[in-house]
Parts: sequence; structure tokens; C-alpha cells
Amino acid sequence: MSGGVDSSVAAALIARNRRELVGFSFKLIDRLAGSEDRWGRCCSPEDFRDARAIADRLGFAHYVIDLQQAFERGVLAPFVADYAAGRTPSPCVRCNSQIKFGAFVDRARAVGAQRVVTGHYANLVRDRGTGRTLLQRAADPTKDQSYFLFDLSQAQLAVAEFPLGGMTKDDVRGLAREIGLSTADKPESMDLCFVAAGESYRSFLDQRGVASADDGGEIVDAAGTVVGRHTGVAAFTVGQRRGLGLGGGSDPLFVVRLDPGGRRVVVGSERELWSESCRIERVRWIPFDRPSGPLRAMVRLRSSHSGAWATLTDSGDGSAEIIFDEPQRAITPGQAAVAYDGDWVLGGGWITADDRVATTARGVSPT
Repeated sequence: MSGGVDSSVAAALIARNRRELVGFSFKLIDRLAGSEDRWGRCCSPEDFRDARAIADRLGFAHYVIDLQQAFERGVLAPFVADYAAGRTPSPCVRCNSQIKFGAFVDRARAVGAQRVVTGHYANLVRDRGTGRTLLQRAADPTKDQSYFLFDLSQAQLAVAEFPLGGMTKDDVRGLAREIGLSTADKPESMDLCFVAAGESYRSFLDQRGVASADDGGEIVDAAGTVVGRHTGVAAFTVGQRRGLGLGGGSDPLFVVRLDPGGRRVVVGSERELWSESCRIERVRWIPFDRPSGPLRAMVRLRSSHSGAWATLTDSGDGSAEIIFDEPQRAITPGQAAVAYDGDWVLGGGWITADDRVATTARGVSPT
């Protein structure tokens, strides 16, 4: 229970069905560096008080448990390491697989719980033929969180329960008001939970010494010509245009690749951002252990990406190749690529590299 309206309503729906439940909130990160009263966007004392008030209102026990070590090991350390290595991470995916349905599951079982219920917007369906648990988009496409859940194992999906999967956000807030929950109109947090309000992830990286360890380097074009300097590779991501400090020009420049080993930021034109393929690692398939052959699917390259048709070929070593029907813009190492068959999640993995092609070579103009 994060103290927000979604987990509050999820708990209320379980209580309404007269199922026995207990609420847990997680302490994931202590006070932010340099202050006694600065907190991340979740896990604050106020959030814990809100969650406990909901538990009191609905009549079940509530506990705050310390998962800071697991969060550091499973989410924060990889987040910092990815940026230091020139990748752009997706920590919310890791938080689901490593914390909510990872480290926490053993704690839940210790009190006799059989299921872990959260306020995620997604649906789960048991396939009677295979016995596997399938993951499906939520009914509300604007709130769907299936992308962030692709990395759950079958064992994790089997214990998960998402009561909000068939509801819209308006439905959830309306039900919260009807029940009289104090979190009904509480604003939701959309940014990184471990970064203070008003700050960016870069301030967090600075606190972890990533920028200072980097010592800066060169900004170069595709031919290796030096066009400027930067203060740290970790401050950049593929597709970025602002903050390059290169001054105005007739053609805008974008970050097209990061070279942390050489401390170089490679820039280029809009056309150089477009790619027709990429590889993913640590692949997780959901309806099967691995596909029997190439798959046709709609692939989302980031949570805000609407998806693009592609062919996926599993390599048998935990990786897969994705070839898109049309080149895609800013395929970013470190992000998750998630494949869908309609509303069903087939699986996904973590982008490792991409093969950039000029869109004019295939007669395609980027839009």
C-alpha cells in the first residue's frame, strides 16, 4: 500500500469480498541526502499515515516493512550502473520483479498470505490448457501498466492479483469517494519514487558520484570529429536534443549513441536516430518458455511508445533479435522492449544495441 488511491481501492475491493487481508507499505529509501525532511515521491511518513488510515477505515492490520537493502541491491544500484554504462534504465520494471513480487513475497508468505494484491492496472488470466498465467492489458488504455510487468516470472504472476485491471481511473476515484476513502482525490505521483519533487534523476546520480567519476569528455559526430565537450556521459540519453551546449545551427543535432568507455557522446542528425533492428537480452516469455519460431508482434520500445510491428527471433541464449517493419526512432539501450499480440503480453527484454540505417535507404521518411 503506497498510500495512494489505487492501492487503497484494491484493498477495499478485497475487503468488500470478505477476504482476509493485511496491508503492507514499504520503506524503500531513507531521507534524501542533505536534509532531515526531504523524501522521495513515495515512502514518506505522510504516505504511511494515509495507508494506515485506509487500513483502519476498512478494518485490517497494516505494517511498514523495511526493504531498503533489497531496493538498493535490486533497483538503485542497477539504475546507477546503467547510467554509468551509457544505458537508460527502466527502474519501475525492476521494482515490480525485484521488490513487489520479489523480496516482498517471502514476507507476505511469512504471515500466511496466499496472494499479493496491488493497485496495478493490468489483467491476469489462467490458461487452463497450459497452466500458465497470462498477462493482458488493462481495460483503461491510458492507465495500462502491463509494460512494467512483463518481467514477472510465472511463479510471480501466479501469486499476483490486480483488482483494478477492468476499471478506469475515474471508476477508481469514484469508488473511493463512494466508500469514503481519504485518498480518493490524492494526486498521483508519475515520476521516479526515489527522487525528490522538483528534482531530476541527474541530482540523484550526482549524489551517487556518477558524474564526478566520469570527469567529462568529448562530444563528437559520426565521423569522430570533436564538436564540443560534456561534463558526464550519464547526463545524456539517446534522442536528446536539449542541453548539448553546441549552439544553434542550420540542422539540429541529437544524441545518437553513448560511448562511456571512451567518455564520448556521439551526436548526429534526426535521420541518424532511426533504426530498423535491435537486440534484447534477459528475455522473459509469458505464454511459453520460448517460441517455436519467429514471432510477429507489436513491440513497444518504451512505456510511452504506442508500438510498431516487428518480427522477433529468439536466439536460445536468453537474447532475441527484433526486426521492425519500418525503422524506429531513438531505440535506447537499457530500455525494455515489450511484445504484444493484441492485448496479450508475449514477453520482452532489455535493449542492448541497435543497427542504425538511413530511412531514405528504404524509402521511409521519419514522422
